Amino acid sequence: MGKNAQQLLYIKRINDVVVYIDANLQEELSLKKLSEIACFSPFHFHRIFSALLNETPNQYIMRRRLEKIANVLLLDESFSSLTHLAQDHGFKSIHSFSRAFKNFFGMSASEFQEQGKTEFSKIGKTLSKNGESKVSFEKYFYTMDNLKTWLQMKTEVEVKEMPELKLLDVRHIGPYREIGIAFDKLLNWSGPRGLLQFPKTKMVAIYYNSPRITDENKMQSSACITVEEPVEVDGEIGTLKIPKGKFAVGSFKIKMDEFEKAWNSMSLWVPENGFEQRDGHHHEIYYNNGREHPEGLFFVDICVPIQ
Repeated sequence: MGKNAQQLLYIKRINDVVVYIDANLQEELSLKKLSEIACFSPFHFHRIFSALLNETPNQYIMRRRLEKIANVLLLDESFSSLTHLAQDHGFKSIHSFSRAFKNFFGMSASEFQEQGKTEFSKIGKTLSKNGESKVSFEKYFYTMDNLKTWLQMKTEVEVKEMPELKLLDVRHIGPYREIGIAFDKLLNWSGPRGLLQFPKTKMVAIYYNSPRITDENKMQSSACITVEEPVEVDGEIGTLKIPKGKFAVGSFKIKMDEFEKAWNSMSLWVPENGFEQRDGHHHEIYYNNGREHPEGLFFVDICVPIQ
């Protein structure tokens, strides 16, 4: 096996572990268990994981747990208590959670919730001179009223029961605007295998993190295409499913620089219309190639999982 093929195998194995972690944050995620999923020794797994993601497995698990909780604090007022919320995301006590949250975000969970909702803010981590993590709150460029007006002009949001989507994917780590790199890899692999049958084949992008909370260099997404039958994959190509479920769906015709505004307006629409977001895949379904459209317009459905 050549060096390049071996690297691709390592990436696939670590991706499998990342998917498992994100689906099981409430569980005990031991190094032994994760290394078995990756088919590496614990030592070898720890080294490869840290090299590929630029953080240790424990750092990644802690960050994802805290980001998930932070997202609930900003978007969902229905949780029963902070103690239960912490336990549901893998913390053994409210004290260990409180300490970890303040170390990561530079403030308590209640302060974070109050300041985040007051500012309707985008949250980005910065470093102080002594290296401690702090949070800077930057106001969205568009006010809430402007977002509502813009959304009404662009689309009528529908609540739909969406069918299951079977997908091939390439995982991307980094700014969401660079997901095209992963799409190029996927299309270059799929094309020669006869898997691109447009318009039946749809391109899908899945986003796993909130830009309001996660540093953009650590955000994860998947570039995907739909398939109807099982496909044997290799290298960086993986398989996944978006389970059927209830989604708020906005159908847009937008330019590249309007995607952030579209997502922000959809996130606002959900609570404004009496719905709550649920765990699930936030994703886009593309119906054309905006780069080939004479006006640079992307025909896209933005799908937010709701309950």
